Amino acid sequence: MTSTPDFLSNAATRRQLLSMAAVGGVGVAAVAGAGSASATGLGDHDHDHDHDGTVAVTVLGTTDLHGNVLNWDYFKNAEYTDAKNNDIGLAKASSIIKMRRAELARGSSLTLDAGDTIQGTPLAYYYAKIDPITGGSTHPMAAAMNAVGYDAAALGNHEFNYGIDTLRAFEKQLRFPLLSANTVDARTGAPAFRPWVIKTVKVHGHKPVKVGILGLVTPGVAIWDKANVEGRLTFPGIVEQAKVFVPRLRAAGADVVVVSAHSGTNGQSSWGDALPYVENASTILAEEVPGIDAILVGHAHVEVLTKVANKKTGKQVLLCEPLYWGMRVAEMTLTLKKVRGQWQVVDSAGQLWNANAVPEDPAVTRAVAKAHATVLGYVNGVIGTSTQAMSAATSRYEDTPAIDFINYVQADAVKKGLVGTAEADLPVLSIAAPFNALASIPEGEVTIRDVAGLYIYDNTLLGIVLTGAQVKDYLEKSAGYYQQVTGTGPFAASAITNANGTPDYNYDIMGGLDADLTYDVDIAEPVGSRIVGLAYDGAPVAADARFVVAINNYRQSGGGNFPGVVTAPVVYNRQIEIRQLLIDWATANQVIDPALFSSLDWKLVSNGSPITVTG
Repeated sequence: MTSTPDFLSNAATRRQLLSMAAVGGVGVAAVAGAGSASATGLGDHDHDHDHDGTVAVTVLGTTDLHGNVLNWDYFKNAEYTDAKNNDIGLAKASSIIKMRRAELARGSSLTLDAGDTIQGTPLAYYYAKIDPITGGSTHPMAAAMNAVGYDAAALGNHEFNYGIDTLRAFEKQLRFPLLSANTVDARTGAPAFRPWVIKTVKVHGHKPVKVGILGLVTPGVAIWDKANVEGRLTFPGIVEQAKVFVPRLRAAGADVVVVSAHSGTNGQSSWGDALPYVENASTILAEEVPGIDAILVGHAHVEVLTKVANKKTGKQVLLCEPLYWGMRVAEMTLTLKKVRGQWQVVDSAGQLWNANAVPEDPAVTRAVAKAHATVLGYVNGVIGTSTQAMSAATSRYEDTPAIDFINYVQADAVKKGLVGTAEADLPVLSIAAPFNALASIPEGEVTIRDVAGLYIYDNTLLGIVLTGAQVKDYLEKSAGYYQQVTGTGPFAASAITNANGTPDYNYDIMGGLDADLTYDVDIAEPVGSRIVGLAYDGAPVAADARFVVAINNYRQSGGGNFPGVVTAPVVYNRQIEIRQLLIDWATANQVIDPALFSSLDWKLVSNGSPITVTG
């Protein structure tokens, strides 16, 4: 039998770690145990009730784990690190959760997740595609979440990426329910998953508190995973379904209603008017649906800790979103008091905990150790060959096969996704930036890590419609990356790039799929007059021509402030990571041959003459 590690079993160690992990709170003065260790008397096992007759119920929450169990970057083959010193993984989050449970009165807490669990890392991908759980394997996220001891989890939109059969297999492996009140059987109109569950929470010296948990998912699944769900599942609006199910939960005896909502808070949607529902509806949900006490928020990958007043009752609803990938754990403490013999929430407090302050939970690491080792072998294994080496080292200032490969795979995916749509016959272009100058595909055998190095961000792919005039404007904006210089050089790359501090990732290179998009960038000219000879398939691009442009979600949402893209019609958006598309393409095709996708489409010139750059 394995002993409990000191940081979980030793109260002094536990409190020291928690004091370092406390991030901040809202309303934390209202309830003991909701704030930092130093401020709230952590370790008081009696703080589920107070002398004024109130009791406290605590909800601990995670969201958007995206297949991250360990603090590990499979593409770098090293521990995860970022500029903000975040750690990731459910093993870290589990330590926070278990330490907080130990500090709270026994049985007075619940643990929830707000979705996007089984997609996002090679660990998750392997058990969906390579050794699929539909064939009998255990999903490492199921093993890990069972080791944590969740009470319920909401579905996220990425749960549907690998098809309904994979999702159902995952559901069967869990020791807790997957909830979604707005995932509906298209044939019967009934919920396809459990919409809610009521959990009983014990409080010392009082009758138990019944906590109703409602699950909701952003309705964009209908667009993003149309191929997997069309004709089988429908996804009504979050607010619309909550108006139906919250009263049902109350009628079923719930003293408290907590919503686990895979939906952000900003009230905006990425799909324009393509759906009659809001994508990020959690704030609207709190404002418009009476009877909700707290919302565990997911989907937006941001940190949220706030209260919102319900417009009908005036009651404050607590909203918490604990970032993503297990970087944070949310804690929502609800204070209840008996009113005419019935429990009512009279106050609430929220707290976020930073997982980088604690060790990994060995129970979770043990649960996935074998799967982790298997996937390490997979990502470092050969998936194909390349007919020649492709380096991204010079991509900032010359056309390279490495960037052409990214643009080809992106454009090809979008074109295939447009089949049967009104835009199916439009020419497809693609944009890509030189993210990683160190990236290279070797000649000969190629591994997943080699391919992943070309695309170091977690961006997803979209397709938008731009006119010829907008394409030129876009390229003019991109050309602002270069300093204005005359003469043909030779120039050092550092002397002509990164004008006005423009980062490499904000320099976009555009290419065509079925025909070449060609242009020169004249850096002797001022920005706005640099794109010369813009042509598609050898013919000048007309201002009113229409193109579908494959673009990443960062750029489409306004990152880099490129013209035209935020308001452009979105015609493709399946929420698929571009890095995984590159890996999938290489795996499926086995051979990466630049002759298929690479040509000299653009070059730097000065007053019309090609320039020389020395690197």
